[in-house]
Amino acid sequence: MKIGFLGAGKMAEAIIAALVERRVVKACDVFAADIASARRRSLKRRLGINTSAVNAEIVGNCSVLVLAVKPQHLAEVVAEIAPRLTRRHLLISIAAGVTTADLESWAPGARVVRVMPNLACTVGRSMSVYTCGAHAKASDRKTAARLFASCGEVVELAEKHFDAVTALSGSGPAFFAYVADRLAAAAIAEGLDADVALLLAEQTMLGTADLLIQTGTKPADLIAAVSSAKGTTAEGMKVLKGSDVSRVMRDTIRAAARRSRELSGR
Repeated sequence: MKIGFLGAGKMAEAIIAALVERRVVKACDVFAADIASARRRSLKRRLGINTSAVNAEIVGNCSVLVLAVKPQHLAEVVAEIAPRLTRRHLLISIAAGVTTADLESWAPGARVVRVMPNLACTVGRSMSVYTCGAHAKASDRKTAARLFASCGEVVELAEKHFDAVTALSGSGPAFFAYVADRLAAAAIAEGLDADVALLLAEQTMLGTADLLIQTGTKPADLIAAVSSAKGTTAEGMKVLKGSDVSRVMRDTIRAAARRSRELSGR
């Protein structure tokens, strides 16, 4: 399988690196197009892939095409390559807010898969959600799952859920980083060194996520397990439960999901 990337920004680079480093594909079978010559040189030097300034060259060489340009440029790029698409081509879009119906209207009859990865793909811990267009085959599902499993976890969902997905896992890294920053700031106020406080917040967040995932423990059960009667956790939980944090989290996700709908013209 030869895979081409139209657009070679940071997200594309992270996905390419995961694919090559985990030997899902060989570097010689990966192609990337970008208008920036410095970007092309950087990718070729770091990963040993093929690069080009011409989208048509990528389409001619590859059967799987990852659309990794900015959402506002995607219609133009798809319209450019549409006349060159054949039945062998699979389009995989990682552009936020662009639906499979949008893509199919720009390239009628195309086999399309839409994927929402997140920034954690740069460290191999992405949460990627994908959905298939009207003309996608069962093999296309397998291809998308295999490619993005190289970057982390993968799940297939109906496209109607993608606004919530975008809000939670797409935007989520920023929300979790904000919580880590605020927890560290509170510990600094209690006398901890800034670097130490941030390390404690980061490692505790990471360890908690791994604990929940690896043991299958539900968040409520973990809270109960840590919260011994009249202990420090229980005292802190009183503050959380008595605050507006639940409403704030709900409003945060709701605002991000609403913006996702707006970006897709709904």
